Amino acid sequence: MRRAGRGDPRRPRQADYPAMVSRRLTLATAFACAAIAVVGTTAAQAKTFTACKSGCRYNTIQKAVDASGKGDTVAVKPGTYNEGVIVEGHKHDKLTIKGSPSNPNKTKLVNKNLRGALTQNAIAVAGADNVRLTGFFGRDFKTNGFYIANAKGYKMDHLVAERDGEYGLFAFNSIGGSMTDSTAYYFSDSGFYVGQTPFQPHPKRTTINHVTAYLNVLGYSGTNSKYVDIKNSMWFNNGDGIIPNSLDSERFPPNVDNRITGNKVFWNNFNYYLGAPFKKKKTEINSTDIPYPVGGGILLHGGRGNQVSNNQIFGNWLAGFAMIAGFQLKRATQQPLLNNQITNNAFGLGGTDLNGRDIGYEGGGSGNCFAGNTGVTSTFPPDGSTIVPCTTPPTPNVFDQAARDQVIAWLVATDHEAAWVPHDHAPQAGLTPIEHWPPS
Repeated sequence: MRRAGRGDPRRPRQADYPAMVSRRLTLATAFACAAIAVVGTTAAQAKTFTACKSGCRYNTIQKAVDASGKGDTVAVKPGTYNEGVIVEGHKHDKLTIKGSPSNPNKTKLVNKNLRGALTQNAIAVAGADNVRLTGFFGRDFKTNGFYIANAKGYKMDHLVAERDGEYGLFAFNSIGGSMTDSTAYYFSDSGFYVGQTPFQPHPKRTTINHVTAYLNVLGYSGTNSKYVDIKNSMWFNNGDGIIPNSLDSERFPPNVDNRITGNKVFWNNFNYYLGAPFKKKKTEINSTDIPYPVGGGILLHGGRGNQVSNNQIFGNWLAGFAMIAGFQLKRATQQPLLNNQITNNAFGLGGTDLNGRDIGYEGGGSGNCFAGNTGVTSTFPPDGSTIVPCTTPPTPNVFDQAARDQVIAWLVATDHEAAWVPHDHAPQAGLTPIEHWPPS
């Protein structure tokens, strides 16, 4: 993936300033007035470029984007637009591209016989900071629905992505941002994705809030994701619900300091290996072809400093929550699970919709602990020996090689349902559990 370069502005030297106090005050006053003038000018220069099917100056979204600059707005009137939109470079910092936030289905981007780069994403943003995408429906693009790369800040809200290749809403190699009030379904990798987050001494967090993901391989995938708050969202009928993971396929492993809280994670038993509403691709978690599991709620694959708290986790027939070290990473120091806390989650919906196993953990790493979780009726290993409490100092973790070996055996089995422990599901208003496609 292409990376956008950016330079650092030159800071004035102290010697550039005159020594006389009166001169400094005069300059300070002038600078203050100039700053006010610049702010006023910038605000005055911010423009709105309207795109519509007919009757507007711009009859495509791309033409309006090309005409826009920093801080501008591209307002797109309702309609179906057969185009993929590309936003590139700092010329477009703080650009807003706005469709129909109150009903994204009114403003659609579709791929119908497009060619080349325009087939890849409904909207792609590369190397532009603090861009906002709001109020669009994207369908049938080859790679992603809505894509952000190499950005410092972004907002994606009120978006719907359907069957756009691998990912619905995708943020890569970016610092800080948000995905909110959006829906993604029918994806061959994940509905929502934040990956290759650079390490930051003073992290700017990313927020995923009030989103819905269903009928994807994974609801959320985050390869080497960091500082991501995943909250108040629904993840159901995916192969697996939420998986922050650690892989060498992207830079900056492992995943670090993600907070998963207040979500409903349920019925993630969609066996896409047997059929799916999207074009299937090879799915694996490392170079030795260990496939993604099916039937997991929240899975930590490697990682450190993650918090999983106050989630409702039920009806996932492999495991409600599980974690396993990033044992396939090349650097041994990046592999262990460190200081992950799993607290105050409610498993099994009060006994009415049980997970196959509520908690599974191989016991490796250090500082990993569990506290305040309710409804736990089954663990892996079955004796619960790896499920240690949160204490000060930390209770030591004890690795169970047999447990890891068993998990890997389940993953590589040709029958992806072999390790399931099915239970009856409790009704959820307006929803139907789906294990196989097409639904019966």
